[in-house]
Amino acid sequence: MSLLIVGTVAFDGLETPFGVRESILGGSATYIGISAGYFIDKVNLVSVVGGDFPEADIELLKEKNIDIEGLQIIKEGKTFFWKGKYHDDMNSRDTLETQLNVLESFDPIIPENYKDCKYLMLGNLVPSIQLKVLEQLTQRPKLIVMDTMNLWMDATMDDLKKMLKRVDLLTINDEEAKQLSEENNLIKAAEKIKTMGPSTLIIKKGEHGALLFGKEQEIFFTPALPLHEVVDPTGAGDSFAGGFMGYLSQTDDISFSNIKRALVYASTMASFCVQKFGPEGLEDLSTEVIESRKNELLSLTDLS
Repeated sequence: MSLLIVGTVAFDGLETPFGVRESILGGSATYIGISAGYFIDKVNLVSVVGGDFPEADIELLKEKNIDIEGLQIIKEGKTFFWKGKYHDDMNSRDTLETQLNVLESFDPIIPENYKDCKYLMLGNLVPSIQLKVLEQLTQRPKLIVMDTMNLWMDATMDDLKKMLKRVDLLTINDEEAKQLSEENNLIKAAEKIKTMGPSTLIIKKGEHGALLFGKEQEIFFTPALPLHEVVDPTGAGDSFAGGFMGYLSQTDDISFSNIKRALVYASTMASFCVQKFGPEGLEDLSTEVIESRKNELLSLTDLS
């Protein structure tokens, strides 16, 4: 089923206890798209890059089942760049540099053959841009999922609230959930956020897994897979989203029981991402490897 992803395609400068990468492929749409591409034959992507974006990276996206008709290339501009340094615990980081470049004036243009998408994943972008995407669609998707962050809660809360009224599922981390809801208890936070619009909520807790809150007060939890080594957590949340949306698009089933299964695949894909720098951990997977890792994850809570 058709999946549309709108987000960033970027360059990242990364420094972790395991090494340094001066400039590698990054961005929310990149991670979401590559991850989702293991589940469906075609992922439609809308984003923007500059004239400095290499052809090799465009070819990589194509190889991973990503359709780039919606990727704007601003020849005279430079691609969005973010640089960060992770602390030894890998849970906290410092932003060292942000260059918005072409992202600063990004106006998402949805190609005609994307406008009837059945599944829509809105990566972390300014809420006003997310709203522009919805305005261009010719029909309402079966499922609209959005990601957001504390920056938009601080700077553009009015637009964020408008977006929340129009989405089915919101995915945020635990600190963002507390800030948005003004509740310290995550169950109370989820209940309050659901009154703002989304009927379903995913609260990500990093290395401690993720909580899913359904329409009918259902709650489900999936752990994160314990790993010997976490090299770079940069794209974990977006890889999580990609696995989630890819599986739902593949199965075309948004029942709560299937959303639970999608959450397990989401956690599975995130576990691959963090084992290498950038999207390298996602680049050479197979269905067999993904299924094996998923079963390893399920075994963590198997009581038999």
